[in-house]
Amino acid sequence: MTEPTPASRRINSVLLVVILALGVFLRLPPHAFSPGAPLHAIAMVHPGSKMEGMGFDEGMYRGYLTTMINNGIDAYPQIVEHYIELQERVQRSVLPPVRFLYLFSGYIWHELFGSEALDALKDVSAVVTMLTLLASAAFAWRLQGKTWALAVAALMAVAPTQLHMSQHALIDGFFAFWALLSLWFLWENLQAPRSWLWLTAYILVLALLALTKENAFFVWVALVILVIINRWLVFGIVTRELLIATILGPLLGVAVLVCFAGGVSNLIAAYRALVIKAPQFSYAILTGDGPWYRYLVDLMLVSPIVLIFAFGTAFRLNRSMKPELFMSIFVAASYVVMCNVKYGMNLRYANMWDMPLRFLAFSQIVAIASLAKRYQAAILVGAVVLLTAIEFRQYIILAVRYPLYELITNNLLQALRILKTPY
Repeated sequence: MTEPTPASRRINSVLLVVILALGVFLRLPPHAFSPGAPLHAIAMVHPGSKMEGMGFDEGMYRGYLTTMINNGIDAYPQIVEHYIELQERVQRSVLPPVRFLYLFSGYIWHELFGSEALDALKDVSAVVTMLTLLASAAFAWRLQGKTWALAVAALMAVAPTQLHMSQHALIDGFFAFWALLSLWFLWENLQAPRSWLWLTAYILVLALLALTKENAFFVWVALVILVIINRWLVFGIVTRELLIATILGPLLGVAVLVCFAGGVSNLIAAYRALVIKAPQFSYAILTGDGPWYRYLVDLMLVSPIVLIFAFGTAFRLNRSMKPELFMSIFVAASYVVMCNVKYGMNLRYANMWDMPLRFLAFSQIVAIASLAKRYQAAILVGAVVLLTAIEFRQYIILAVRYPLYELITNNLLQALRILKTPY
């Protein structure tokens, strides 16, 4: 790629601000608009506004948060104990309240703005997906420069699963933000060994990741594999301090969670109840099963061109493509763990791959554009614009016209009219 001129740098900066502003707007929750405005009028400018009702998971999170609001944060141990008792009585799995950070963020939001529990959680989801967009652009910039940041920001701004998570009181978009930060900060620590700023940030993010959801284990495994493989691929320098930070961060998160959950016994009992009852949950059996390539099928249904381009990059990887290797190994390592969870596959859990996949997809676009040096810039711009249009259309089809709540294969097939509901 040719070096951008000062004029093009200014244009890129303006475009980046515009793209980020548009992405933030698309992530605003529907209730942020005037309650008196006609629904069809809001939907013309904000596609997420057609989403109504409340899903099962949202109802559970709302119930937990309502209890915290009514009884204070001191009631959290009692919430955990009630969950343990409930799981002993019922045959199906219930969402555990030990996903503390999401609920705590909703509690803080309520205290600051007085929002009802469900609205507070939706606002948190929306704000955090906005932060994910900003972090994606910043991470891409650190990896490959402003042009890549611009392209990745454009693709993330309209990523269907990101927009979907911004409109619901679901934890997976919230979790994806901390997963992305942990991946980014690992890269920075490899590039700047023994930087106490990056080490501290890395430890903090890993602790917050552990406080968010049990899926933090999948991310942590992928990060450890990246650290191990660094010996051969040399992304940067692994120091003793980095190894300690990789272990210390999750331990700190678990220690804080133990304190809020009311002790080690409560936390262990809550997770044991989840592990035992989850495979018995009929909904999970019906919707969370499938072969190892289940995630690939769902990703192909939602973002087919992004996935194809990302695979294109994967097939031309070499040792000189450090950022692409870093992203590919993270996705592959976490994928291997996640696709082996019995009755535990759902495209919502793959939100943490959104930025890496779009980074890899743009790498393939760059490779294709480099074949025509004279028109390289035009090809890059045209390809990114076309791909963002396709991605946004996918979101409209899936989440507005259908509209979709649960990102399971059957619903995706029906939303795309591959499967037709009989009259």
